[in-house]
Amino acid sequence: MFTVDMTVSTARVAHIGIAVPSIDAALPFYRDVLGLEPGRPETADGATIVSLALGDVHVELLEPREPIGPVAKFLATRGPGIHHVCYRVPDLDRALERCRAHGYRLVDEVPRRGAGGRRIAFVHPKATAGILLELTE
Repeated sequence: MFTVDMTVSTARVAHIGIAVPSIDAALPFYRDVLGLEPGRPETADGATIVSLALGDVHVELLEPREPIGPVAKFLATRGPGIHHVCYRVPDLDRALERCRAHGYRLVDEVPRRGAGGRRIAFVHPKATAGILLELTE
């Protein structure tokens, strides 16, 4: 029997980052088939990012701008696909404290600015079953 006390979490999926070699090549499916309107391109972490709202969750298309950036490295080793999942949490600093307290390896020990000027921090995929997780408020 499951005995852990489960409380309602306020954490939500914020977006899913998808690494692509070319936003121009990937965008037609989202725009023409799903009818999503792309946001204005932004630059962060050596990548161009185009966000598309899919209800309350966004899809971020990530195209490398620098050959040594994280998205370029991801494409070189894994090819196109899901790069990361971003969870929105009510208190990013507290979430990072809890990660450290439970021994989760962090990419970012302190929050930094990401796309849209949001505070973000990444949790290392070796700590989360191979999935790069981004946390934001």
